[in-house]
Amino acid sequence: MSTEPRSFHVAVVGATGAVGEAMLSILAERNFPIASLSLVASSRSAGGEVEFNGQKHTIKDLADFDPRGVDIALFSAGGSVSKEYGPKFAAAGAVVIDNSSAFRYDDDVPLVVSEVNPEQVANRPRGIIANPNCSTMQMLVALAPLHRRYGIERINVATYQSVSGGGRSALEELGKQTGQLLSFQEIDPQRFPVQIAFNLIPQIDDFLENGFTKEEMKLVWETRKILGDDSIMVNPTAVRVPVFYGHSEAVAIETRDKVTAEAARELLSQSPGVEVVDRREAGGYPTPVTHASGTDAVYVGRIREDISHPRGLNLWIVSDNIRKGAALNAVQIAELVAAEAR
Repeated sequence: MSTEPRSFHVAVVGATGAVGEAMLSILAERNFPIASLSLVASSRSAGGEVEFNGQKHTIKDLADFDPRGVDIALFSAGGSVSKEYGPKFAAAGAVVIDNSSAFRYDDDVPLVVSEVNPEQVANRPRGIIANPNCSTMQMLVALAPLHRRYGIERINVATYQSVSGGGRSALEELGKQTGQLLSFQEIDPQRFPVQIAFNLIPQIDDFLENGFTKEEMKLVWETRKILGDDSIMVNPTAVRVPVFYGHSEAVAIETRDKVTAEAARELLSQSPGVEVVDRREAGGYPTPVTHASGTDAVYVGRIREDISHPRGLNLWIVSDNIRKGAALNAVQIAELVAAEAR
């Protein structure tokens, strides 16, 4: 019987997008056991070449791609693409790890944060595993240890989300508007409803009937599903900010049992995926530019007890939304699937 470690046929669907590119970089960095690699995208990108581990790979057209033989498929091509092609890949035998919101709220699709509920990877009757929204992901890497130790009853969260969460066109719009305004030129917002450069936009995604946006409600729905606790109350406000990479969150929690700032700091410093940066001095806290951008950790600072609630705690949570918020977690899920298959 062979004792050689197994390697896998991996497909990256949406390989030319910002998240797809990050997935490829992280697969290489983490030395994922790839026997063969298929890079797949829309017809607009098909025929182009992408280098991976020193070899050039031709981009294949998703519409014509045969998924038979693919072991693991990493999808980051949007919800409509995932809904159409994800089940086809799964039916052909692949484990689909999807970065869109297409399957997140389906009861028979696990919603997984690798540090929080990795055991759910095995519970995939449809062959599909969903990657959570980036803002939920970083928040729960930090909050799950606190919930399991002290019991979180309520979360108030205001997100400060970078434009990279809106894709390449959003990055380009911030850059273009910044240059235009610094040159005293008129701007014409295209990707965002109003000017994003030097501004804040308290809307991400569409408004729902309850007055919240869909992005805000994702924090509610996904927090409860991932932590397996529908009693947790979540009150979110999502804001787009003129930052290129890295989401930030001001989070206030109310716990069942009292947690001190010192106890929270000690617990989080020992939690997987978390890095505590919490010095009470100028610069002694994480920011998207100085800590998060291009790194893998979820950074937590400004840890302090809530002066308005006897069992309240405040935290500032920062992470790279393209890496941990999307690509890295997808690859970590793939690693869990690979370990299970060996």
